[in-house]
Amino acid sequence: MPKIPMIAIVDDDEAVRTSTANLMRSFGFAANLFASGEELLRSPRLADACCVITDVQMPGMNGLELQTLLSARGHTVPVIFITAYPEERIRQNALAAGAAGFFYKPFDAVAMIRCIDNALNWPRENKPE
Repeated sequence: MPKIPMIAIVDDDEAVRTSTANLMRSFGFAANLFASGEELLRSPRLADACCVITDVQMPGMNGLELQTLLSARGHTVPVIFITAYPEERIRQNALAAGAAGFFYKPFDAVAMIRCIDNALNWPRENKPE
């Protein structure tokens, strides 16, 4: 039986974490939730993550810093950004650093799932419409 991909969700807003996790689970993914980048980096569950969805702006470490540290520590997991603050410069920086996607809140659920599927190169029998 194939392993269910685990998505790590990093956002300082509990409601966003919970709703994003519910979306992931409704499309057949597992989800682990983290209130900060620091919490994810300390977690033994980081090794299980197939993809990271992170907010850009958070207290302490921001999403771009998290992306940089993941890469510097050898984690090749795809990173997808979500933000409520649409700044083109930040989007360009994230994508230039290898982000798998960049979405503005509220994000389109189907587009997010497609982005994850593409990042994981995961064939889905029931692709979202």
